[in-house]
Amino acid sequence: MEDLVPHPLVILKAGDTFDALRDANGDFEHWVARGLGDTRLPVVVLDPRRGDTLPAPGALSGVVLTGSHSMVSHREDWSEATAAWLAGIVASGTPVLGICYGHQLLAHALGGEADDHPVGLEIGTVTVHLTDAAADDALFHDLPHEFSAHVVHRQSALRLPDGAVRLAGNAFEPNQAFRVGERAWGVQFHPEFDAAAMCGYIDAVADDLRAEGKDPVALRDGVEATPTAAQLLGRFAHLAEEHDAAGR
Repeated sequence: MEDLVPHPLVILKAGDTFDALRDANGDFEHWVARGLGDTRLPVVVLDPRRGDTLPAPGALSGVVLTGSHSMVSHREDWSEATAAWLAGIVASGTPVLGICYGHQLLAHALGGEADDHPVGLEIGTVTVHLTDAAADDALFHDLPHEFSAHVVHRQSALRLPDGAVRLAGNAFEPNQAFRVGERAWGVQFHPEFDAAAMCGYIDAVADDLRAEGKDPVALRDGVEATPTAAQLLGRFAHLAEEHDAAGR
């Protein structure tokens, strides 16, 4: 008899948040899991940094790759191995969503370039503008042309892979979102962050911000809810459910 147990939706944990934020509200994987919502898929957390085995594409319904305080350009062994695995996952047609570090690693894995942003740090709540291509995109369709999103990054996907479709950007970061193929997305912003997490990041790097001539108080005052960006995780879970059902 055919096995009808759903394949897992994997949260690939690429990093840890600051201790104070984790102690108060959990870590990246918990924020992502909450954002995925009430999915029928089993959600499994794997951490390639500790040597967790990464499954074959046919064993998965989808992958969400978290952010990290690591840098893609440092080419750490676990990161490079994960990039090679991601390339195979994308080639299989399995849905992928890379967030921040995950967005940059996805670009790197598929032949793009990730490195330091030439202007430095982008942090706080910003406005993201969708491109015309987003209107027909399975993840971004029907979203407002402009919406607020939380960001914190020093590196970026400076060059997208060949054939990638740019889906969103802003004046600071032209590649806020992209898609490769039909089911692999990268988002530079953080759909899993709530306002408390965003404020926590500003507080954690306040001294660095002042040293760079930025005003952490003004950035904190500018933090607001980002309900449109937050929708993306639930939408992705739905796409992973559809992919799993179609493979049965």
